[in-house]
Amino acid sequence: MPAQHPPIPPKAWSVLIVSTLAFTTCFMVWMMFAVIGIPLKKELGLNATEFGLLTAMPVLSGSLVRVPLGIWTDKFGGRIVLAVLMAVTVPAIWLMAYATQFWHFLVIGLVLGLAGGSFSVGTPYVARWFPKSRQGLAMGIFGAGNAGAAVNKFVAPAILVAFGWTMVPKVYAAIMLGTLIVFWLGSASKPEHRVPADTRFVDQLALLKDPRVLKYCQYYSIVFGGYVALSLWMVQYYVGEYGLDIRVAALLAAAFSLPGGVLRAFGGWMSDKWGAHRVSWWVMWVSWICLFLLSYPSTSYTVQTTDGPTTFTLAHNVYSFTVLMFVLGIAWAVGKASVFKYVADDFPDNIGTVSGIVGLAGGLGGFVLPIMFGALLDWTGVRSTAFMLMYGVVWVSLIWMYWTEVRRTEVIGHQAPTLRTAG
Repeated sequence: MPAQHPPIPPKAWSVLIVSTLAFTTCFMVWMMFAVIGIPLKKELGLNATEFGLLTAMPVLSGSLVRVPLGIWTDKFGGRIVLAVLMAVTVPAIWLMAYATQFWHFLVIGLVLGLAGGSFSVGTPYVARWFPKSRQGLAMGIFGAGNAGAAVNKFVAPAILVAFGWTMVPKVYAAIMLGTLIVFWLGSASKPEHRVPADTRFVDQLALLKDPRVLKYCQYYSIVFGGYVALSLWMVQYYVGEYGLDIRVAALLAAAFSLPGGVLRAFGGWMSDKWGAHRVSWWVMWVSWICLFLLSYPSTSYTVQTTDGPTTFTLAHNVYSFTVLMFVLGIAWAVGKASVFKYVADDFPDNIGTVSGIVGLAGGLGGFVLPIMFGALLDWTGVRSTAFMLMYGVVWVSLIWMYWTEVRRTEVIGHQAPTLRTAG
């Protein structure tokens, strides 16, 4: 007889819906430089490394603030923390339209980046409204707000082409303000969802010593950090590698960003059903295959034949490249959910703190990787070095997972873990 799930109150669904809307808007704003950074690169005369730094600045602040935000969410409740966070970003978004110097954008980007910390607030906030057996699904639905990266690629290019890049931050500031109002009206709070008032900051940070937390940080630096980095990088990659118009490039880049966001809910359902370990193991192998194929640079071979030299070229066209990115986006959507299923299963009393720590690692990956992409491109002139770097990072996670989990757990076969029915 199938396991019966406890009923979920309507208020829990209301909290989940408005929180997901808020996270989608925050992520859209967080990824703004992925589109407007392209005209800014030309206007400010930036090289690839400087462009990487520009796009990564919001990711840096959004990452560094995740741990304190997660702790504050455990202590004060997610409703007030997320509302204040969104309110603080509105003026910064608006002011970006009036920036003129490179350093202006870097400073504003740091404030703008606070929107990226919304994940560490919303994850524990929505999880505590749902029973343990449904937390993977709830966190997956909320995490689908990552699709804001794809929404940005649909909305920003249209505004940019019609009115110029300065109109984009003005429109986004208005959207953020409207979302804040909707969130406040549709959300709620429960005192029992907070940790005891006498819980000390240092006690919560002691979780950093747990090797499981460090391992989940490594996993998340790929599935989320890599997602953020490539979401920021892909539009200019399409423009530079294939010579596409910015609108077409943004549309194709959304083939990675959109499934990488919306399918996170599916990943949450899979993690509830088959467990975080089994799902994450297969995510890493799919990532390994895709990144291996994407890493191969455009190469020409000249072979001496009986009729003289013949040249063969091996290279991805725009279609094969987009298909591989689409598959990679699906894998990382599932992986983002499965990593946080690990967190909910192993640290039910400290979801906010641990999600903040893990989110920090993922966000720092999203900050460092675009800068490294740019530096590698400036150094080698080979665009696919971005995927070579990610391929190496995936290897680290596969090895780590094998030695700490797979050697003790059969992933497929008769001894594989059975269906999870935690209640």
